[in-house]
Amino acid sequence: MTPKDRMRRALYHEPIDHIPTQINYTNAFGKTMAAHFGVSLEQLPDFLGNHMVRVDIHHDGRLSDDGKVRFDWWGVGFDTQEEGYFAAINPLAEAQDLDLYHWPDPQASDLLQDAQETIANRGKQYFIVPNLGFALFERAWSLRGFEQFLLDMASDPSYAGALLDRVTEIQLALIHRYLDIGVDGGYFGDDYGSQMNLLFSPRMWRTLIKPRLAGLFTPFKERGLPVIMHSDGQIQQILPDLLEIGLTTLNPVQPEVLDHAWLREQYGDRLSFYGGISTQTVLPFGTAGEVEATVSEVIHALAPEGTGLIIAPSHRMMSDIPMENVAVMLAAFRQLSH
Repeated sequence: MTPKDRMRRALYHEPIDHIPTQINYTNAFGKTMAAHFGVSLEQLPDFLGNHMVRVDIHHDGRLSDDGKVRFDWWGVGFDTQEEGYFAAINPLAEAQDLDLYHWPDPQASDLLQDAQETIANRGKQYFIVPNLGFALFERAWSLRGFEQFLLDMASDPSYAGALLDRVTEIQLALIHRYLDIGVDGGYFGDDYGSQMNLLFSPRMWRTLIKPRLAGLFTPFKERGLPVIMHSDGQIQQILPDLLEIGLTTLNPVQPEVLDHAWLREQYGDRLSFYGGISTQTVLPFGTAGEVEATVSEVIHALAPEGTGLIIAPSHRMMSDIPMENVAVMLAAFRQLSH
């Protein structure tokens, strides 16, 4: 099987020759791994045995004069000194009039040129998905500010809804363009939970987020393509809703938050899973033996029938993870194909 075939079948609980694997990482840690393993950054995903390739819009990002902030396509300024994502500048923090904001153009002619090249070069072998991270709620709060948008949701839901509608409209235009160039499914990122609970009430999520998210899932479902979603935190209360609107695969199946045995028991025949190996505990702080054991434990808990799982670190790996643990995990992944 090609990685594409294996991914497609695993997402739908169909028989496969072995569990597909995926290792994602920050740019900084990617450079560390490439140097350690003696490969180029371009060669690294194949060296790691990745099955999925995420494509993105073509946008270089404008730097602030001091180089400390990089502005993304939407106009949000992210701190360049952070390895992850920290929205340092929220362009709608002080602005209420959405008509005055300079919204990005999803129909720009060169926007998907990199994605088209990737599909042409790698699409026959690998499972290609558009990177729709910061899909809806996260995009709204990154524009408005996290605390301010939570306040908007509670005190001014009509404004919050109008902002979410603007985001939805642009994302939908991008989605249709991605589908037209031949992606294999949808990949969304939108975090709704903290370590202990949802960031807002289920009712608020169902009112403001769910119908718009359903609209983003629909074009993929209409073409018979899977929908993968990354959503951090304790989102147990809304899992039935995500299934209802068409979710195929849940990521990151974070073990500190969602019990794997419970997930398999409740949703194993209706959801497939992607992730499972903790970047919060076992990878940065575990022993080599614990990392190796965790790979087996995740497969046993989430894919006892040998399918329905893409095993992976729960999040992008960062520089707090020892290279020894990366090497052990990679060796365990490679054993799956033997």
